[in-house]
Amino acid sequence: MSIAYWSTMDTEIGPFTAVVAGDGAVLASGWTADVGELTPLISPSLAPGEVHQRQDLGPVSTAIRRYHDGDLDAVADVEVRQRSGAFREHAWEILRKVPAGESVSYAEYAALAENPAAVRAAASACAKNAAALFVPCHRVVRTGGGVGNFRWGVPAKQWLLTHEAA
Repeated sequence: MSIAYWSTMDTEIGPFTAVVAGDGAVLASGWTADVGELTPLISPSLAPGEVHQRQDLGPVSTAIRRYHDGDLDAVADVEVRQRSGAFREHAWEILRKVPAGESVSYAEYAALAENPAAVRAAASACAKNAAALFVPCHRVVRTGGGVGNFRWGVPAKQWLLTHEAA
């Protein structure tokens, strides 16, 4: 039985919680104080048998603090572990390569994921992303620049885009 750990910290957008595997890989994260909102997002093949709270998640907590303090690349090298279909997993990896301060449209995201016709699948990859911030789905916007939707709320997405543009 695997054990995962979670911690919540305050950020300018509100509480941010991360769930990490025993080896420190992020399994789920987002702007919530309720770990119960995150654990269902973890793929069943990765779901831990137990989840325990910790004050600090080491490098993951450090990266979260540093990102919110302005070091926008602090989260880029944190390991993330998600499972899904081949396109979605590839799309999440591609999204991690979109630099902070830049955004792409859903159509551009589909093209970057090597399937320009898969705009809906690209949007679905964003919607199913369990590791917000570490897999920066907030950097995907509507064609024409509209912010679009975000699991953690449009105000949070707008804050992230503004924070990264500064």
